[in-house]
Amino acid sequence: MAPQFHSMDDVINEPERVQFEFFLDEHRAALNECLDGLIEEQARRWLVASRTTLLGLVKHATFVEKVWFDEAFTGRPRSEIGIPATPDESFILHDDDTIDSVRAAHREACAASRAAAAPLNLDSVVTGNRRGPVPLRWVYLHMLRELAQHCGHADILREQILAEHGAA
Repeated sequence: MAPQFHSMDDVINEPERVQFEFFLDEHRAALNECLDGLIEEQARRWLVASRTTLLGLVKHATFVEKVWFDEAFTGRPRSEIGIPATPDESFILHDDDTIDSVRAAHREACAASRAAAAPLNLDSVVTGNRRGPVPLRWVYLHMLRELAQHCGHADILREQILAEHGAA
């Protein structure tokens, strides 16, 4: 069984792959947890001109996991994977999208991503991305960049939502 790491200090002297995966999982969890304690209306609230909502951010993160750890790994088309054609469309919320369903889909996508990457090493090249072949290391770095950006968005949106109810 792999050791459990609880903080970034725990992975300072670990191999690069362990560090990447720790930070990826930390950001995945933070984004999923942005919905903690919210009601459906709060999770769907639009506070910016774009389609960005807290629920939409987690739904988009599910899309991103499937783009980078399914499409890029397997070359399967997005229609076959069951995801939208464009990133912008991945923020669209449907009536059946709930906090529970979107969170579960996100957790499932993250688990599938971990499983897809497990047999590879950081220099393994995946060939199904539209940019062309990229090494797993690049995928991890791109995912960290993407998730960090969206965690920041989520922090700000959540702070605004909670402030409306005096809970900031």
